[in-house]
Amino acid sequence: MSGKSRHLEGDKPVIGITMGDPLGVGPEVIVKALADPQIRSLARFVVFGFHDILELAADQAEITPFWWREPYDGGVRIETGVLVADFDDERQPWVNGTRMPTQVGGRSSFRFVEAAIEHLRGGEIDALVTGPICKEGWHLARYRYRGHTDLLAHKFNTRRVTMMFVVDGLRVALASDHLPLFELRNRFTIGLVHQPIDLL
Repeated sequence: MSGKSRHLEGDKPVIGITMGDPLGVGPEVIVKALADPQIRSLARFVVFGFHDILELAADQAEITPFWWREPYDGGVRIETGVLVADFDDERQPWVNGTRMPTQVGGRSSFRFVEAAIEHLRGGEIDALVTGPICKEGWHLARYRYRGHTDLLAHKFNTRRVTMMFVVDGLRVALASDHLPLFELRNRFTIGLVHQPIDLL
């Protein structure tokens, strides 16, 4: 890794996008979002995932592929457009058409996020967008994180994290996550409320 983003196309940032679970909606969402030329004009994008799964999603959506592919070798080198960092050497047999949680899907989606985080830490990408995972798939693959937020907190060695939803003029931060409603009265405290407010 270079330790710095390679801003060869002006000052456009490099955005890393993880595919999420290959058997989920992530590939379709990525293809449809990046098919918009206006979106692609704002940044350079590196998609961490499986090239052929993206091709299938594009074919099903009747979208002509607009990206280029490189086998993922531990580095990302992007000068323009959309690069798919292809993990094809890690491909495993899939259950055709399944929408059930799988160990293989969990392992793959975790690997995509893990690699993207390393490039974020190293400065090769400037921001990270995570595709939807199947949390049960992560558990089947024996990863004990509840989701992206816990994994990111661990990798960046911080306890103060919150999930946020941001649009123009509005920010919403969660005071808790993955908490059953019946536990709320025992866990909901002034401190729990103030922590995400402080991070806003």
